[in-house]
Parts: sequence; structure tokens; C-alpha cells
Amino acid sequence: MLTLDKVYHASYVLKNVARKTDLIKAPKLSDDCNIYLKTENLQVTGSFKLRGAYYKISQLTEEEKGKGIIACSAGNHAQGVALASTENGIRSRIFMPDGAPISKVEATKQLGADVVLVKGAYDDAYAEAERVREETGATFIHPFDDDEVIAGQGTIGLEILDQLDNVDAVVVPVGGGGLLSGVAFAIKQLKPQVKVYGVQAAGSPSMVESIEKGEQITLDSALTFADGIAVKHPGDTTFQVVQKYVDGLVTVSEDEIAAAILALIEKQKLIAEGAGAVSVAAVMFNKLPVAGKNVVCVVSGGNIDVNILNRVITRGLVTSGRNAKLIIALEDKPGQLEDVARIIAETGGNVVEVQYDRSDPDMAVTSCYLTLSLETRNQDHIREIENHLQQAGYRLVSYPRVQ
Repeated sequence: MLTLDKVYHASYVLKNVARKTDLIKAPKLSDDCNIYLKTENLQVTGSFKLRGAYYKISQLTEEEKGKGIIACSAGNHAQGVALASTENGIRSRIFMPDGAPISKVEATKQLGADVVLVKGAYDDAYAEAERVREETGATFIHPFDDDEVIAGQGTIGLEILDQLDNVDAVVVPVGGGGLLSGVAFAIKQLKPQVKVYGVQAAGSPSMVESIEKGEQITLDSALTFADGIAVKHPGDTTFQVVQKYVDGLVTVSEDEIAAAILALIEKQKLIAEGAGAVSVAAVMFNKLPVAGKNVVCVVSGGNIDVNILNRVITRGLVTSGRNAKLIIALEDKPGQLEDVARIIAETGGNVVEVQYDRSDPDMAVTSCYLTLSLETRNQDHIREIENHLQQAGYRLVSYPRVQ
């Protein structure tokens, strides 16, 4: 049974293990509300998952510990289980999807776990872990659908209420629902007037669709670079807790997630992975009724693969209007490029790449396409540049374009 006493007990067990992460005011992220960031990306293992995994393992019997531990994870739960198991002298084997970021796989190994990569998504790794558990009798540590795990995650809710007396709403990333369930349960037990919202990636809306339909559904696929919340089927317990305690669920797009990651880097000097940034994305893009409110966004993790980060930053720059690509149909004659460059410079844009294309068979022989990559301030700035070019008689074929 999930009880408030259990959440408080988890807080006691974790006091020397999990960091009480800072709650940071972030005024630059929104003009419409007061955003505070619960920085679980700065947790010991880079995500909140340590809390639930460690508390669950701390409550195992000696017999259960002696059988060894099995878990499945997209990466963050794996690190929590690995750390907790190693510190308690227990052997652990973690099943991870083969698409999990290399950084998470290597970090899990370094924390002492044996890692088994499984082809497919998280749910495929879960199925394989369950099969091996039945064969070996090892103790399975579920990443979200477990009362002790949920209680561990609920300690975040206790900390938020302790850190911000006048909190109006808390926004939480959702995959299988363990974090949202724990935070919502703890907060609603103590301050039921505080709103709690969940956020999923639009490409993996398993909890959103389940709540809408009133029953758990299984997605055909979970397509998002926010690998930490790419879950096809919500948990049994978490579904029930979310139904009872959560005030609303929304989704955010890949571009919105990327823009949130970029905003956290530039404006708050914080690194968040995709799953960790969805809460911020939901508030930045006005997905929730929180105008004028004191809003806590749980930044659930920061374990983003550096190979992905560059692409995510580029995507975020495009979404926020900081990068644009314009394609202009030109008469191929002297002075055209100089005139276009002058207009862009006068409107404050910066040309970083120029390409000519004379090969399109649909163009006149004396024409060309001029493709310009620009650094700009925002979407309004892009429209300003476009208007000036059109007023000068230039025909834009396409703008802005994702690079």
C-alpha cells in the first residue's frame, strides 16, 4: 500500500543517499508565470530515479537480496539500481533497449551492473527482464509500478512543499508514471489545493491516452528522443494513482522539447535530457493553465548523450527562431547577392552559409535558387527579414526551414 508514512520513511532512508536538490527560480523562462526548477538533473546519478530504486532495494529481505537483482531501464533507473545494488553488495543485471544512449549504458556499467542490451524499446527490455526473472528467480526492481519505488519518488513532493510555501502548481514529466504518481500523492495528501500536472512527449503519449480512454492502452510505438519517458504502456498502480490525484496531462512536441533544452542551457546554465525538459516545455509553450501562478517544473534528469545534444541544440535554435534557412528565386546576374546580403544585414540578420543552385530543370536558364542559412533573434525577426526581401521584389520559395 502507498501511504504518506511510507513516503516519509523513504525520505528518512534517503537523507544520506539522495541529494535534496535545489529549487531554483527561473524568471527568464516565462513572462506569464513564476517558474521554479526542481533540479533532479543534479541528483547523484543525474536523475530522480536513484530515490525510488534505492528505497525499494533498502526494503528487500535478505533472501530477496541473496537472489540477485534484475531491472529494466532506458538508462536512469538502471543507474539508480546499479548504485544501490553495488553499495549493498548485491549483484545486479540490467536490461536496456539497444537504442539507449551510450553514456547511460556506460555509466550503468561503471556503477557495477551487468548490462544486457535488448533490441527495441523499453517495453521490449522489460519483457526480456521478466523472462529471465522467471528463469532465475532473481528479484525484480520495477522502474515505476511499485509502491516502494513510487514512495521514493514521492520524496520530491515533500521537498518541494518544504522549499516553496506558496506553490500553486507542480509540473512533472511522465513515462510509466512513477515520478508523477509519487509527487502527486505526496502533495495532494499535504496540500490538496496545489495543482499537479503531467507531461508526455507527443510521440509517446501512453498515459495521456490511457487517462482519456479510462483504461490502460499499449502504444504500437514510442517515438521520441526523450528516451527516459518512451514507454508504451503505463503501470497498473501508477495509472490508478494518476487517475485519482493528477489534475491534467498534456503532450509536447519534439521541437518544443528541444527548445526547452536550449532555453535551460542558455538562460539557466543547466543541462537537461529530453525527458527532463518536457515539464519546462509545457509551461514555455502555454500548454497548461498556470498564468500568474507559482509553478514548479521538475527537471527529472540531465543524462543526455553528447552526440545527441548538438542535434538537439540545432533543432532548438530553429524552433525558437534563432536559426533559419531562406530560399530565394533570383535572376542570375551581378549584384543580386550583394543586395540580398545588404537587406539582411540592415535588418540585423547574420548570413552564415550561402549556396547557389542553377541545376533545377524547372528554372529558367538565367535563374538560380539562392539558399541562405541565417542567425536570427526569433520568429518575428525572421518574418521581418522576409518582409523586407519581398518589398525589395525578391521571391521567397521557402522559409524558415529546419536545417
